[in-house]
This record gives sequence, C-alpha cells and structure tokens, in this order.
Amino acid sequence: MKMQPRLDPTGLFDVRYAGFLETVAHLRGRLHRYCARMTGSTLDAEDVMQEALFEAYRKIEKLDDASALRPWLFRIAHNRCIDFLRSRQVRLHAEANFAEDEIILPVEPAGQGADRAIERLVIHLPPKERACVLLKDVFDYSLEEIADLVGSTVGGVKAALSRGRSKLAALSGEPIVRSEPQRDPELLELLSRYVELFNRRDWDGVRALTSADAQLRVADCFNGRLSESPYFVEYERASTTWKMAIGEIDGQAVLLVLHHGEDGRKPAHPVRIEAAGGIKNRITDYYACPWIIGGWCGGRFQAGLASSRTCKCPASTSMEWDRCRTRHRRLTEASPAGR
Repeated sequence: MKMQPRLDPTGLFDVRYAGFLETVAHLRGRLHRYCARMTGSTLDAEDVMQEALFEAYRKIEKLDDASALRPWLFRIAHNRCIDFLRSRQVRLHAEANFAEDEIILPVEPAGQGADRAIERLVIHLPPKERACVLLKDVFDYSLEEIADLVGSTVGGVKAALSRGRSKLAALSGEPIVRSEPQRDPELLELLSRYVELFNRRDWDGVRALTSADAQLRVADCFNGRLSESPYFVEYERASTTWKMAIGEIDGQAVLLVLHHGEDGRKPAHPVRIEAAGGIKNRITDYYACPWIIGGWCGGRFQAGLASSRTCKCPASTSMEWDRCRTRHRRLTEASPAGR
C-alpha cells in the first residue's frame, strides 16, 4: 500500500517529512529570500516558508513533473505570502525594514549590481507589483513563469512590472528614512529575566515564565504545545553549555542562542518570544535555519554580537530530535552562501 503524507502539521514531525525537506534543501535559501522581500521580515518569512513547505509536502502527490518542483514551491510560497499580507496589517512595519537611503533605480530592468537595492525598496510596492519585480529583476524568471506563479497573464505581468519599476524609480526623489522600531518594555524585561535564568541553568525558573498552554514551533521539527515537547529538557541535558543574549532582527527583539567556538561565543540561531501579561505564550525556535544568522537576507543583530554562519543544535536525548539534528546538519552543508 502506498504511504500517504501526514496531513496534520502538529507534534513532532515524522521521518517522511524530514526526507522531503532534504529533497528541497537546495531551494530553501532562495525561497526564504523571496518570502523575506515579500513580507518585509526575516523571521515572518521563515514562518511563512515553514507553512508553505508543509503544504507542499501534503500535496506532493499532485506534482507530476519533478522538474517543475522549483516553480511549484515558489507558487505555494507566493500564495502563502499573499495570505500573510492580507491577514496581517504589516505594511507600515514592513516598510520600516529593508529600506536604504538615497538609492536611485532605473525604470528599465536593472543589472546584477542593483539586485540588492531592488530587494530593499521593493517592499514599498503593492504585493503583485512587488512579486513581479522580484521574480523578474532579481530571480530572473521569464514573463510566462511569473504569470503562472502569480496567477496572471503575460500582459498583466508586463503592466505590473512597468508600474512597479516606475514607482521604484520615483522613490529616488526623496530620501527614505528608516523609522525607529517601537520596543515593548514589558517584553524586554521578560526576555532579560529569561536570559538571566537560562544562563544560570535555572530550568524551573525558565519554565515558570511560560504559560501552561504555550505553543512551540521548532523549525523543521516540532509544532504544538510546549508541554508536549522535550524542548527545555534538550537544553538541560545538553553536553554543551548553551548561553543566551538579547539581540535584534529587523527591529524586533529576539533571543540569540550562543555557541562557544574557537573565537568565543557567537550566535547560533534566534528564538522569537511572544508574550502576554509578562508570561511567554509562544516560542519559535529557528535552529534549523542557517540563512537567518548567516545574514543572507539582511538580518541585523545587536548586543555587540557578530553574525555567524555556524548553526549547531543542542545535544539530543531523543531519537526523533536526533534525526532532526542530523537532517539539519545536512541541510546546512547543502546551503551555499548567497542563495
């Protein structure tokens, strides 16, 4: 009997999903780069991509031609980005990210040297124009491929490209000023307390800062209730003494898990915390995402910490989590810089 993909994206992800992730590992850097420019956020892009990958896994039997894997994945990721932009009023926040001062862009297609400038400014465009400019001028898709991906016609894509490029050129008329992010003092206080307890290895204290029904997502590995995962146990029993510090990505305060290497401690991966009433109610751990810390998508880190492409996972005492670690190592090795 043919084995069917798992349909429920909760709990500990199974071996079949890990195998699927290995199959698409070579595409994930570019997928994340696209999602980051569409959403305006490095971390939101990873969340969107995680959802897109699981959707692709559930529908993999509908893909008849293996050579169409890349455009098929991009189409799913694009639709997820559009859903994200529609469901979350993030435009004002997104426009504060990835903006560069006094960049002049031509109306005609730009060369490779302007790719990064386009990526930084494209967040100011409406979603369809944003997607068309990215896919054509940065990712070098054909008009026909873009039309299929965004659900339009070649004529519609040409029109969107013309509008988008004209708007980008007009942005050079006035300097774009990056607005200061609004920081939540209550969240910063919670993160400071969390870091203090974590670095003292006070695991009971760490758990006390978390609500009973808190949700956890560990990229590529787990999605569900924190209480049903071995998350804190993994750090508690790890042979390596992990440390944490408060950092910042795209103006958002995050936790940085620090790995001790030859040159001292460096960030290994970020953890995003959401809270209410001074209690954590959601943890998103990006340990399997080397492109975030690697700086491939413009993430900015503070707290005096240099970015690093090294991303290692806590030692695991669980066979399933160990498989996640092994798969992540392969993924990291298969993801060249600059994708």
